[in-house]
Amino acid sequence: MTKNALLDDYGMLTEPATLTIRRLLPGPAERIWNYLTKSEFRKQWLASGDMDLKPGGAFEFIWRNAELSDPPGQRPDGTSEEHRMTGTITELAAPYRLAISWGSTGGVVFDLEPQGDDVLLTLTHRRVPDRSILLNVSAGWHAHLDALVLRLNGRKVTSFWDSWSRLKAEYDQRLPA
Repeated sequence: MTKNALLDDYGMLTEPATLTIRRLLPGPAERIWNYLTKSEFRKQWLASGDMDLKPGGAFEFIWRNAELSDPPGQRPDGTSEEHRMTGTITELAAPYRLAISWGSTGGVVFDLEPQGDDVLLTLTHRRVPDRSILLNVSAGWHAHLDALVLRLNGRKVTSFWDSWSRLKAEYDQRLPA
């Protein structure tokens, strides 16, 4: 096991329509919390956008994945330069739990558990409706969390889209049909 990684960095199906993926991150929890909830930090690894930090509060995520890395890599056919999504905060227990929902594929929970100087982030994405979306979601969360690990360690993110494409093919082989 390496620092900031677990035995298997890949997400796994913990229920038929639920993906769980974990990362051991350099803490403290409050630092990771900022990267989950504050747009100026979150846009460095996932998506920008405001969050009304309270249960029932609204949020907007604005994905511009090409801006996450230099170079951005080859954007796959059929993906847009920008994607926007609105949703609701369903649970909030700062700085340890954030749960959000959106649309039909939306129940996502971020749990933070201090482990010495590090923090175990467990991301659980529920209600993934079909395999094609599951492959996109799995590769997406994996690539975004890899970017988070690099950012938290002061390292450069390169070729986000190439990483996403490689991971999608790997998840196609790893996850049951």
